[in-house]
Amino acid sequence: MQKKSLKQIQISDIDLELPDLKNTESSKASTISKWIIDWIEHDLQSGKISAGYLIPSKPELAFHLGVSTGTIQNALRLTEDLGYVESKQCIGTVVKEKNSASEIRKLTSKREKAINDLKKFIIENKFKTGVILPSSRNISKAISASFNTTRLALENLCSEGILEHQYKNSHHTGWIVKNNKFSITDDYTEQKTLVKKVEADLKNYITNNLKTGDKMPPHFKLAKQFNVSIKTIHDALQTLIQDGILLPRRGRYGTSVIRMPYDNTVNTGIETSIFAKAQETAFYYYERTQNHIKRIISENYSIGDRLPSIMALSKEMDLSPNTIRKAFKNLASEGYLTFSRGRYGGTFVIDIPETDTQAFKWLAVNPKYAETYKN
Repeated sequence: MQKKSLKQIQISDIDLELPDLKNTESSKASTISKWIIDWIEHDLQSGKISAGYLIPSKPELAFHLGVSTGTIQNALRLTEDLGYVESKQCIGTVVKEKNSASEIRKLTSKREKAINDLKKFIIENKFKTGVILPSSRNISKAISASFNTTRLALENLCSEGILEHQYKNSHHTGWIVKNNKFSITDDYTEQKTLVKKVEADLKNYITNNLKTGDKMPPHFKLAKQFNVSIKTIHDALQTLIQDGILLPRRGRYGTSVIRMPYDNTVNTGIETSIFAKAQETAFYYYERTQNHIKRIISENYSIGDRLPSIMALSKEMDLSPNTIRKAFKNLASEGYLTFSRGRYGGTFVIDIPETDTQAFKWLAVNPKYAETYKN
């Protein structure tokens, strides 16, 4: 599917009256989702639009409705869950025939799992009609889901008529059980999420196409090959990194295979033992900055003295302000610095740090130079 071949719906093409977002008992996302559904159903029936049309972009809809892009994102997720639209990577959101087969690869999502877990939560706790559920944050802990995923699951159950919310802001408590007669999927935990499925596909790809020491293709190429988003590829690769199958390294050296997926033998090449992982090299960079600031403090300052500003140190050390800020924060957590606000505020020394240097791993480099280091 190519974006240039799709018909783009303009904001001016939408004739439906805007929803009243000030006087509604539902959340903004839920109200907007219902408005989008009404608009799509009306224009599909009248023949004004057809399945495969691209709806306006999220920023355009957000400006048109006077809400944030995040609210539109949540509204479109609810609309997609009900089968009216379909989000396609690098293309946009497409109108689809109700109950039509999806062309893009989509399996069980975290949100869908949270919806089912939330239903189980209601049943297992024997919540009756009219009972107010715990807050969204407490529910997210109970079902082991993120707060945002839980909130979207709650709003989905509202659209299904299972719950209703007595406040406009869905972050608050006030989720009331409206109908406790619903079904759940008992074997939902056995169904693979899209990330889990891509993890398995990546393992097969590595087994069939790569060998130990080879470099993985870029994220965008893998995303195109497996017909998923770059974010899905990133999440799947993170698991393979944690399992010791891949080793990420900074810069152009990328991510390399250090163990075949179905082989417990780890590559003991010198580049994996003397060169740090990408996460460690980043930590080294910040710690190097911290050690330099420690030396500056020990050689030039006493307890109670105020350090130069972040911007001043940034220019002096030729580093970004964010790097200095993070170093200050770490030194404060170690008990060397404290911060105060106001006219006479700033960053003050409360203890003189030790200046002993610490040995670090080497930065990640191309494995072919490891042999030179060895020699």
